[in-house]
Amino acid sequence: MARRFDQYCPVANAMSIVGERWALLIVRELLRGPRRYTDLTAGLPGIGTKVLATRLRELEDGGVVQRRKLPPPAASTVYELTEYGAGLEEVIHAIARWGARSLGLPKREDDVDPEWGLNAFPALLYPERARGVTETTVVRIDDDVFTVRLLDGRLGVERGAIADPDLEVATDMATFFALASGDLPPGEALGDGRVRLDGEPEALERFFRIFSFAPRLEPAPDGEPRFAHV
Repeated sequence: MARRFDQYCPVANAMSIVGERWALLIVRELLRGPRRYTDLTAGLPGIGTKVLATRLRELEDGGVVQRRKLPPPAASTVYELTEYGAGLEEVIHAIARWGARSLGLPKREDDVDPEWGLNAFPALLYPERARGVTETTVVRIDDDVFTVRLLDGRLGVERGAIADPDLEVATDMATFFALASGDLPPGEALGDGRVRLDGEPEALERFFRIFSFAPRLEPAPDGEPRFAHV
């Protein structure tokens, strides 16, 4: 376990388990499924092998990660989240939505994972707004293409485009961010050509109501605490 805090507090306890640098990014990678050590190294550019080994050991000690030996012919060791570790998914998604608001567009020197959408769309999903929706959308953002499936509100995302989706959206990263943040109305993006659409405009409105940076808690009135003390 990483450093401890002398406080009886669940937040402090959580930070003692996953608060060290790289720890939550390792969890982010493992949310996609089991990974070999080399897979983690490739997915975390800039991490040193010594640091990765230390963080994995700390996460194992904290009950977040476990090792498993694959049967032959693979016969390699993979790291995966425990049931307790998998509970961090909603935490990662909330942090992603919060961080995206000040992230800005990728810079030339930034390493952009070509599979970024496999993390982004689950983080953007607003489950209550997706209930009862069954729809398949192909989303083209600059050179990246993802198929986003909703089946009665349950989400599946994959790279590439399927044939005959219900909706096809093409845009750039800046416009996608503006739509997901609510700063740009879908109708306005369509009207000025920042979005190319194959489908009904109402479906585009629905898509960005469901995939949104919107807070999952309603903001408290100005000057009032979110939670009342009794």
